[in-house]
Amino acid sequence: MKTCLAAVGIALAAFASQPAIAKDGGKLQVKVLGTAVLPDGKITKVNTDLVGLPSDLQTTANDNYVPTIAIEYFATPSVSVETICCMTEHDVDATTGLPGAELVSNAKLIPATVTLKYHFNPEGISPYIGAGPSFFWWVDKNPGAATIPLGVTNFDMTSKFGVALQAGVDVPINSNGLSISLDAKKYFVSTTARWYAGSTKVIETEHKLDPWVLSAGLAFRF
Repeated sequence: MKTCLAAVGIALAAFASQPAIAKDGGKLQVKVLGTAVLPDGKITKVNTDLVGLPSDLQTTANDNYVPTIAIEYFATPSVSVETICCMTEHDVDATTGLPGAELVSNAKLIPATVTLKYHFNPEGISPYIGAGPSFFWWVDKNPGAATIPLGVTNFDMTSKFGVALQAGVDVPINSNGLSISLDAKKYFVSTTARWYAGSTKVIETEHKLDPWVLSAGLAFRF
């Protein structure tokens, strides 16, 4: 993570040393981005344990890399509202207690997010900050392979609201509204995971997700 942030900082410094190209003043901006979703996934609380989980059990969620589309509306030259569209997929594996055991398999997530953003220097190289609500909607969830021998037949993860903080920069590369965009979001959101054997809930754990979401790509404003 430190390496990624350092690279972004070097890139911003390099861009800042170049002469600015004025942005087109359109109201709408569309971004096509490559995005790294870097979640936490650790257990914060065990609510139900009918199978005798190890006392030192801890988990992590794997990273995922996906294409992303962002749509942004400028209410003023400096103030905008942005939403993103993507789907990301994650496993959750044990790190201690049952090292390497897969507890959640291929859980698909839509991180619905709307942020209110403020753009500094909107006529040129424009850093921005933003914040807003998010809703982590789990659209597909499967129990991991390590839970099947425990008699698990069904699995669920709760969709929950959270908050996203955002910072980035748009760097115009021509006078027709085309820019390079670098963006970082930090989410604060959790989920509750439940494993069932038939109709009996045998495990329930609460997890901190809190992902970093780092994106880079092209923006077109019109």
